[in-house]
Amino acid sequence: MTEKSPAPTAERGFDRHMLEALVCPVTHTTLRYDAQRQELISEAAGLAFPIHDGIPIMLIDEARQIKAD
Repeated sequence: MTEKSPAPTAERGFDRHMLEALVCPVTHTTLRYDAQRQELISEAAGLAFPIHDGIPIMLIDEARQIKAD
């Protein structure tokens, strides 16, 4: 078998192509990737969803509340 799927690396975080398919579970709007914090940001909901080992955790209970400055 020579079939390989690209694995996320620590340097890359997660597969950015995945961002095109993901939306905020609360507002169904697009997300912004914050590479430094390893989070997906929903500006509309004011939430930041963590990415652990390249896997976005899209659970509302796991999201961090963000404040607009």
